[in-house]
Amino acid sequence: MNNPNPMDVILWTLRRGEGDIVNMYNYLSELMQISTGRNFLNFGYWDNATKSPADAQTNLCNLIGDMAELENARHILDVGSGFSEPAFLWKKAYPNITITCLNINPNQLKFANIQKKISEINLVNATAVKIPISDRSCDRIIALESAQHFRPIKEFISETGRILKKDGTAVFAIPVLSKPSKFSVLKIGILKMTWSSEHYDIDAIKKIIQDIGLNITEIRLVGSNVYPPLAEYYIQNHRFLRSEILKRYPSYVETILFRSMLKMKQAATNHTIEYVLIKCTK
Repeated sequence: MNNPNPMDVILWTLRRGEGDIVNMYNYLSELMQISTGRNFLNFGYWDNATKSPADAQTNLCNLIGDMAELENARHILDVGSGFSEPAFLWKKAYPNITITCLNINPNQLKFANIQKKISEINLVNATAVKIPISDRSCDRIIALESAQHFRPIKEFISETGRILKKDGTAVFAIPVLSKPSKFSVLKIGILKMTWSSEHYDIDAIKKIIQDIGLNITEIRLVGSNVYPPLAEYYIQNHRFLRSEILKRYPSYVETILFRSMLKMKQAATNHTIEYVLIKCTK
């Protein structure tokens, strides 16, 4: 995508419709690829051994695979699959699984199709709130850092309940607000613009899952392993990352990104934002 008018970017963020999110990712996905050197589109999970964002992103994918118990799975639906990089990783780790990658963004699916070197990964262009997959057909459903974009999220979780087989497992990795308060939204400042999601809070998501009839079996709050270390990496490597980003993007984009990293670290430290991993069963 050519560089859009800055007002277009603002409108995409404010409206946050499916088309707006597609446009936003088409424009900014390369920013993540430049910053990490990989095709993952998640914040990553950092521990003491993590050296780079790419390592952190791989860690998060592996963590989700473990939570979903993919070693015992057969048919996985990855909703909001991005460039399908997590699916490629899971398929390599668990050769016996079949994965369907569902994505509203056709450009990302085209990229994934070009990259695809592994069989039994199916690519489907569809919305997460009306999934063209039959009832009780998957034993695992994963939404790795994508469900924050689904609107209304209740429709996606309802579809999850419909598609999951009996005793199936769903795992969601979601950036969230820590508490259900309008003041929390005010506290995130510039993140309200750059974190182009619905800003769901943990309690609201838990209630929707329970109302749909799914059983929450595990919740992990991992924000301290996500936001501060990612921000610190960007701050420490700012000069190099800025020079690389400016080869592709106008300077205002990098400036906003840097300010967002500072605000992200602050918001995580004062517990305004959190990152939740939720495991539920049917």
